[in-house]
Amino acid sequence: MKLTDNAYAVLQKRYLARDAEDHLIEDAEGLFRRVAAAVARADAAYDVNADIAGLAQQFYDTMTSLEFLPNSPTLMNAGRPLGQLSACFVLPIDDSLESIFEAVKQAALIHQSGGGTGFAFSRLRSSGSVVRSTGGVASGPISFMKVFNAATEAIKQGGTRRGANMGVLRVDHPDILSFIDCKQDVTQITNFNISVGVTDAFMQAVAQDGQYDLVNPSTGQVVNRLSARMVYNHILEAAWRNGEPGILFLDRINKGNPVPSQGAIEATNPCGEQPLMPFESCNLGSINLANMLGQNGVNWQKLGRTTQLAVHFLDNVIDINRYPLEKIDMQTKLTRKIGLGVMGWADMLFALGLRYDSEEAVALGERIMKFIRDTGVAESERLASIRGAFPLCPDSVFTKPRRNATITTIAPTGTLSLIAGASSGIEPAFALSFTRNVMDGAKLVEFNPVVAAMMEQAGVDTPEKLHPKIQDVLVTAHQVSPEWHVRMQAAFQKHTDNAVSKTVNFSNEATVEEVRTVYDLAYRLGCKGVTIYRDGSRFGQVLTTSEKPEPVAAPDICDISCDDCRLPTPAKVQTGIVPRPRPTVTQGITERMTIGCGNLYVTVNLDDNGICEVFTNTGKKGGCPSQSEATARLATTAFRAGVAPEYIVKQLKGIRCPSTIRQKGHQVLSCPDAIARVIMRVLNMKSEALEPDVMDVEETDETVYRPCPECGKSLEHAGGCVMCRHCGYSKCG
Repeated sequence: MKLTDNAYAVLQKRYLARDAEDHLIEDAEGLFRRVAAAVARADAAYDVNADIAGLAQQFYDTMTSLEFLPNSPTLMNAGRPLGQLSACFVLPIDDSLESIFEAVKQAALIHQSGGGTGFAFSRLRSSGSVVRSTGGVASGPISFMKVFNAATEAIKQGGTRRGANMGVLRVDHPDILSFIDCKQDVTQITNFNISVGVTDAFMQAVAQDGQYDLVNPSTGQVVNRLSARMVYNHILEAAWRNGEPGILFLDRINKGNPVPSQGAIEATNPCGEQPLMPFESCNLGSINLANMLGQNGVNWQKLGRTTQLAVHFLDNVIDINRYPLEKIDMQTKLTRKIGLGVMGWADMLFALGLRYDSEEAVALGERIMKFIRDTGVAESERLASIRGAFPLCPDSVFTKPRRNATITTIAPTGTLSLIAGASSGIEPAFALSFTRNVMDGAKLVEFNPVVAAMMEQAGVDTPEKLHPKIQDVLVTAHQVSPEWHVRMQAAFQKHTDNAVSKTVNFSNEATVEEVRTVYDLAYRLGCKGVTIYRDGSRFGQVLTTSEKPEPVAAPDICDISCDDCRLPTPAKVQTGIVPRPRPTVTQGITERMTIGCGNLYVTVNLDDNGICEVFTNTGKKGGCPSQSEATARLATTAFRAGVAPEYIVKQLKGIRCPSTIRQKGHQVLSCPDAIARVIMRVLNMKSEALEPDVMDVEETDETVYRPCPECGKSLEHAGGCVMCRHCGYSKCG
C-alpha cells in the first residue's frame, strides 16, 4: 500500500478497530481485508458457486492500490458487530410532536451508527400559528431544528464521525426569512448545514421581479406574498455573510427522480449531493482519478474496470448492511440507490498539464463522468440480469432493467481523500504544499504528490522552480474564479444521477453581486444546488502566514456624529463582521464591585486571541440584572468581533447611574462603568497565566484561514464540509 504517514495516522485515529481498552487490534492491511471479505460475501446469496475469495481479493486490491474507496462508515463498520455501512439518510418530519420527536430518536440512532441525516422542515406549521389541540401557539421549524441540533451534539457519533444534518425549508414556507438568518450566529445550530428549497416558479419570479406566495403547510392556504427578488437577495446576503444557506433546486432534483410514483424528494444528505426520499439511505464510494492515468493520458480501460468493480461493491453493501431502522432497510432495498463518484480530479489535471479553469479541463470532466455513468449503468444492468432489478424499477424510465435506481454521485470525499493522498472530490487543489509539525518541534513541508513527482523529475526543490508552463497549470482553489468552479460542477452534473457536492470559493473581498452571479449561473447551467464559501466569513480571526497571527480588528465606530472625536460614523464602516465562536476552555478573573444597589460580580474571560467574554451577576440585594447582562452580552459580541478592548472601555467608562451617584464613597458610577473598570484591570494585568498563547499556523498563501479545532492548522472548505489535512478532522457545515 502507498499510504502516506498522514494517511496512516488518520486510519489509526478514526478507522482501525480497537479493543475495550482502546488498544489497536488491526493494522491498515487488516482493515482492508476485513472490509473486502465482508462485502464479497454478499455474492453467496445469488450464486452458491461464487468465488468469494477471488472477489474479496479484487476488492482488496482496488482499495489498497487506492483506486477506489467506499464511504467512511463502510471502512469503519464492515465485518464488525455494528455493521452500519451507509453515509446518507433522509428522515420525514410531519406536523405533529409525535412525528418530530420520533424523528429525533431515529436521527440519534443513525448518528450513533455513523450516518448523517437530512430533514425537510417544510411540513411544520409556521411560528405563531394556532395549535388547535391545545389552543397554544406553534414555535415553528427553527425552534425544532435546535432540538435536533442538541440531540446531535449529545451523540457525537461515538467519537469517530461527528453528527451532521441538513435542514431544508421550502422557499414558500411562511418562516423562510427567519430560516435564512437562523445561522447568522455561527455558534448556533452548529450541527446543521441549511439549504433553501427553491422552485422554478420562484426563480422565474426573481427574473421577472415579481411576487410569489407563502403557503401555510398545514392548510395549503396562501398567507402572504413576498417580493421574490427581495427574498433572493436575502439568501445571497446571508450566503455572502457566512456561506449559508445553500440552495437546492427542488424541481430540477425531482425531474431526475427515477421513482416519482413514490412521492417528491424534499431533502438531501448533509452535504447536499444525495437527494433522497423519506427513509431512504445511500452508500457512496469514490474512484481516485489520479490513479487512472497511463502513458498516453487517461487509462480508459482501467477506469472502466474500476467502475464495474465499484458498482458491484456498492450493490453488495446494500445487502450486508445492518440498517439502524427497519423502515430504512425496506425503503433502501426498494430503490437500491448507490452513489459512485470521484476524487483526485485536480491531481489528474496537474498530471495531464491542464489548468482547472480551462475549456479543456471542463470538457474532459464531462467526458470522464459520462464514461463512468455509462459504464456504471451497464454494470447495473448486468447485475439486474443475474440478481433482479430493484423492486420499483419503472419500465417507462429505463431502456433495460437496472439493479440500482441511481448510480452516480459526486461526494466531497473528506477523509477518504486523505487516506488516498488525493485531492478532494472535484475540487481544485486547496494548496500545493502543507506544513506539518513533527517530533522535537520540527516542521515538515509536504507537497501535493503529483507536484512532488514533477519536482523530482525536474530536479528542483520548490514548485516555483518548475518550468513556467508547468507553473501555469498549478492553480489552487483560491486562484480559480467562482465562475469556473460552477462550470466544472455543471460539467460533472450533466452525467451524475444524484447531485454534485462542490464548494465555490470566494475571496474575502468578494461582493454580494459576485455571489449572485454564481447562483444565477448554477441555475442556468443545470446544477441541482450550489454552496459558496467566502474566505474568513465564518470566524473573527484571520490566520496568515506570519508567526504571530493578528486578529481582525473591527474599525472603531462612533455611535453618534459627534464633533469631539475623529472616529467614523456607522455609515462609513463596512458591515458583515462575524464574531468568532466561544472556545471550549477560557481563563479569567471575577471581581466584586460595589454599586449603588448592592454588589455586582463581573467576570472577564480570555482565550488565545484576548478577551472573549464578559459575564455579570448581581448580589442578593438585587439591582438591575437585565441591564448589566445586556451590557455584558454586547461587550462580549464586540470582543469576539475583533473590536479593540480599549475602545469598548472608552464607551462604557464614565456612564452614570442615579442609584450610584446619590451615595458617597463608591468608586464606580454605574454597572457599565464597573464592567469597564474590570476590563481595564484585566488589560493591565501582566500575569503570565493570562497572556494569550500564539497559535502555530501553517505557512501557505496569504489567504484567510479557519483553524482546525483539534490541531490548530488550517481547515479547507470542500463540498459543504471542512476538513484538516494534518490530523484528519472533518465536519459538515
